[in-house]
Amino acid sequence: MGGLLLVLGSGASFTSCTDWLDKDPESIVAEDEAFKNYRNFQGYIEEIYSLIPDKEKVNYCTSWNFGDDAVHNPEGYAHMDHQVDLGNYRNWLSNNQCWLNGDRSSLWKNSWYCIRKCNMGIEKIRSLVGTDEERDLLLGQMYFFRAWWHFELMCYFGGLPYIDKAFEATDIPELPRLSFQECADRCAADFEKAYELLPIEWDETLAGMQTSGKNDLRVNKFTALCYLGKCYLWAGSPLMKEFEKTKNGGVAQLLGASSNGKTYDYDREYCQKAAETLGKALEMVHKGTVSYKLAEFKYSNIYDHERDENAESCYSDIFYTYKQDWLQPGSTEAIFRGLSPDGNTSNWNCTKIFGPKVAGLVAHDKIIHHPTANLIDQYGMANGQPIYLVKNGEYVLNPESGWDPEHPYKNRDPRFYHDIVFDGFHYVLSTDPLNSDQKKLEYCDLYTGGAMRSIADASSTGYFIQKLVPHQCNEGDKWYDAWGGGGPLHTYLPYMRLADIYLMYAEARAAIASGAADIKAKPEYCPSLSAVDAINALRDRVNSSDYPMEHVQPQFLDTREHFIDEVRRERAVELAFEGFRWCDLQRWLLLTEPPYTVKYSHEFERLEAASWFKDHDPKDAKVGNFHKKDLIARHFESKHYWFPLPDKDTYLYVGFDQNPGW
Repeated sequence: MGGLLLVLGSGASFTSCTDWLDKDPESIVAEDEAFKNYRNFQGYIEEIYSLIPDKEKVNYCTSWNFGDDAVHNPEGYAHMDHQVDLGNYRNWLSNNQCWLNGDRSSLWKNSWYCIRKCNMGIEKIRSLVGTDEERDLLLGQMYFFRAWWHFELMCYFGGLPYIDKAFEATDIPELPRLSFQECADRCAADFEKAYELLPIEWDETLAGMQTSGKNDLRVNKFTALCYLGKCYLWAGSPLMKEFEKTKNGGVAQLLGASSNGKTYDYDREYCQKAAETLGKALEMVHKGTVSYKLAEFKYSNIYDHERDENAESCYSDIFYTYKQDWLQPGSTEAIFRGLSPDGNTSNWNCTKIFGPKVAGLVAHDKIIHHPTANLIDQYGMANGQPIYLVKNGEYVLNPESGWDPEHPYKNRDPRFYHDIVFDGFHYVLSTDPLNSDQKKLEYCDLYTGGAMRSIADASSTGYFIQKLVPHQCNEGDKWYDAWGGGGPLHTYLPYMRLADIYLMYAEARAAIASGAADIKAKPEYCPSLSAVDAINALRDRVNSSDYPMEHVQPQFLDTREHFIDEVRRERAVELAFEGFRWCDLQRWLLLTEPPYTVKYSHEFERLEAASWFKDHDPKDAKVGNFHKKDLIARHFESKHYWFPLPDKDTYLYVGFDQNPGW
């Protein structure tokens, strides 16, 4: 069933769209029951939470990283990230391995269904027998979700009609297709209403006390405020500003294939709103008004993600939990998540798609989702310097970095050692692995020609990633078999976490800066934090005596453009593999621009004997002939800034036009 058709033809839990939902007739709730009281009404809203797609598990082997940061090996070429590389964006319409239209959960279908649920609920709230507090909680959630589902769609498809009424199935509302900024204004109005109505802590409300201790996933005042800031920043980004200037009849059109150097051209009005909103949110954090805080980055063994015994929280717990009785990941940092009643689903999906399949070291088929060398090069040095600068469409070595091509992994950003599996990494920890062939792979052979460089069952780029799934999830160490005794492994990617608020605040402040002084200034609405302070807060989080990390360096504080470059690199590192890179390159008008259109590998010779790694840290290894090799060139045009809409929806009425070029 198409998107807008779903808005028209579906009901809520009590009226069926059985061709999509495949509901048992006995599960359909009568309308007078659904809205009878607060408990039933909240149950009606709970379905919306359950329909938030789990990006990692919408298919047994999914993909969600569409930028220059990830590649699949050939067996995974049917996945959406590779289809994006080919420019085949239409594939999302039939690709059930992608969260945009997955076989277990679909952003496109779920959005329209949930928007209709929100509109029906808002219209039925008058019939509720309940208190003012209960009405506020219900309305706040519905306004939030109406905006959230629209906003998520807009990020991939551009401005859309803003649906704020539950239309009858016989109606075909010929609503105008709005530009991104016009649609963002409507989202912002709903996020603001949600902010006004929702509590900071559900457990402190009379209604929320009914589910005390079980309200962590419910949206609150802080969630709404953070999404309001994000909505404003996206609306003020260079792509959205350029589309607004060139829109025709309400449908945005970008002229030409090149961004023509407009990547620093933000809409100041929207970015001012973003900075004020996100600054307000961070002040709530710093004053202790909310319980969110940056998860600690303290490890006794950073490669194995062994948490320091004195750590109160753990960075890795944002993305996965182990031996915590199926606790949903998020730690102290997750601001917005969907439901994830895992029940071993992680083990049959997410744990199998990141590691080497050579010798059956990681189970299942040979599909591998691994990082590009492009992403590796975003992780700078411990001295706060980037390895490369971008000049005239090329990566140019930064002479201030101190990076040594003979020791490419030495003195790197600590997050590199947490996130990335590289040559010589101690991968199989068990002293009694499954078989002798796997024992030979105890230390990773990721040099050119090494055992783990086969394009068919290993890495074409020279790296694996373990940020989201630890390397111990292999057949030798058998982490994913630890079911009982508090041993289960649970993976989940939050849609928004606190580090992103720091990053967006820094970007918004830089976007409206007149010069270097503004980057260092602390505004009235956020007196505890300047733009550069926000980035340095993330670097301070990972800084330690064993793995030092310095602040943003002075040469990136001389102009707003130089600082924006560092903010963008910090986003690439801190949010690596979390699914944000494509949207970032898109909204910065860099998606079609070199060097971001070419994915490459790192090639090098190993100079140390294999036995050397048993007694030495792999980051200290010396290599020879270290260089890049192009793997994939993305031949993008201006149309690739947006995904195409389903054709059948664009035929519904004149005015709901297809995205330009499709």
